[in-house]
Amino acid sequence: HRVGGGDEHAGGAGLALPGGWAGVSGTDPRGGCVMNALEKIQRQIQWNRLVAVVEEQAQIMIRTAFSTTVREAGDLSAGIFDLQGRMLAQAVTGTPGHVNSMMESVGHFLAKFPAASMKPGDHYITNDPWLGTGHLHDLTVVTPAFRRGEIVGLFANTAHVIDVGGLGMGPDGRSVFEEGLYIPIVKCFDQGAPNETFFDFVRMGSRTPVELEGDIYSLCACNDAGAKRLVEMMDEYGMESIDPLAAYIFDASLTATLDEIRKLPKGTYRGTIKSDGYEAEVTLKAAMTIKEDEIVVDYAGTSGLSGRGINVPAAYCRAYACFGIKCVVAPEIPNNWASLAPFRMEIPEGCILNAPRPYPVSVRHVVGQLLPDLMMGCLHQAVPDRVNAEGSSALWNPPLRGGAQVSGAAAELPDFEIITFNSGGTGARPTKDGLDGTAFPSGVRTMPVEATENVAPVIFWQNQIRADSAGAGRTRGGFGKIMEIGAKGEAEFAVNAIFDRVANAPKGRDGGGDGASGWVGFTDGSTIRTKGYQVVPKGKRLLLKLPGGGGIGDAKARDRALVERDVADGLVSPDQAKALYGA
Repeated sequence: HRVGGGDEHAGGAGLALPGGWAGVSGTDPRGGCVMNALEKIQRQIQWNRLVAVVEEQAQIMIRTAFSTTVREAGDLSAGIFDLQGRMLAQAVTGTPGHVNSMMESVGHFLAKFPAASMKPGDHYITNDPWLGTGHLHDLTVVTPAFRRGEIVGLFANTAHVIDVGGLGMGPDGRSVFEEGLYIPIVKCFDQGAPNETFFDFVRMGSRTPVELEGDIYSLCACNDAGAKRLVEMMDEYGMESIDPLAAYIFDASLTATLDEIRKLPKGTYRGTIKSDGYEAEVTLKAAMTIKEDEIVVDYAGTSGLSGRGINVPAAYCRAYACFGIKCVVAPEIPNNWASLAPFRMEIPEGCILNAPRPYPVSVRHVVGQLLPDLMMGCLHQAVPDRVNAEGSSALWNPPLRGGAQVSGAAAELPDFEIITFNSGGTGARPTKDGLDGTAFPSGVRTMPVEATENVAPVIFWQNQIRADSAGAGRTRGGFGKIMEIGAKGEAEFAVNAIFDRVANAPKGRDGGGDGASGWVGFTDGSTIRTKGYQVVPKGKRLLLKLPGGGGIGDAKARDRALVERDVADGLVSPDQAKALYGA
């Protein structure tokens, strides 16, 4: 094919890339020939349809899920893959920790069950932290899509479920075998028929068997819906294979990503960030080298492995590190196999970011979700005007438990197990303030307290913005929250504490102030450990003060009207306004 009229970029912004997709090849992967404008437009339409397909896949999961972690918080991922296990597109809804590690997991499924062996109605599942998304509470399901009896693609999804047995979601385990039911890659449905042996194990291995079984059916159903929509799309466009579209997407995404990398100042940039850790403080170090056609991150000097469940499998490290880089370097480029390929991680063995089996990894997010801040600390030296300040980062999502499993025969409550997702403030942005009580980098939604109270005998007595918690600056950080949680009748219950940013507050940049550190204790002022299983005695309530985000720039340079607005809203006290902003 030839391009008519000499317009090599006819067809506009392929894959919705910035700058009219300038510099992207016009070759057609079907045979190396040049595509005309109409073909480019058609590829763009097909790309948009793929995104719609996987977003419908994710929304079906949300509508049909049993666990509040999925239907209320959106702690999930969904995507479509070619038969080589390469991700073409992801749903808009979902978390980068799930999406980017799920991207690696499909290859593990294919290694055990090659595409040629799959049949219509098959569904495959695992929660293996090293073959999935990093801990046992995440289920990953892979499903083949068939058209006219031939396999044409794969759909995958991941969801965080409430309970898989064991010690529950917390850092106390000393090996992965203590952390819950360990599911290898197996068929959960064989040509449409449920694997009853598998489901017997699942039901007996969880404190919440109905929710867990229901979630597995939900994951399979949403993959089936994605496969149906893909076949409809292929029929509409007369596509015998998705390979030409995949090649087009990969070519466009890789070329555009490399174009953005080449704009960066070359060199090696170093960063350090600290986590509160469990037994001791954890130090994360990175040396980021920006080259002409790749970005390489070396984690030499990072703390060693922990004896508790804060360790991070390598795939989860890559997932959040790549996300942090991409947010700064190429935020407008679609997230897929090719656009992430130029980001390479060198993670030393024995490092907390490269935990081998069977190390405990249940709360790998506590350390892993600090990685985007670490990446931005490196990139701040190269492109300071494009980087946020540090934020609360790691989710504050305490699992709560009650009933006989906590109080024995004296229990005043029925047995329950629930997880509630909450977040502190994000870091300030170069031209905007940080966001209040918003999850970054995970992107999950804060769960409505009413949804949690509806399924567990707990009461949220406070859930409000924490005044004076945002780091001051020309642009200030986002505010954290204050949460007060009790059980009905002031009964005894337990919390699996998995909190961070208490001993190490989020840092500001370019002279901006640090965000407020977190605080964990009871309403009487006494504190508890920031990590580990602990009982909230009868008559007491759990009090959480979530961290605020760091600020950017000199606080004295902040628009006075914005300071006055924050004071009027009760977010900044008059004393802080005077001391920090001179207002």
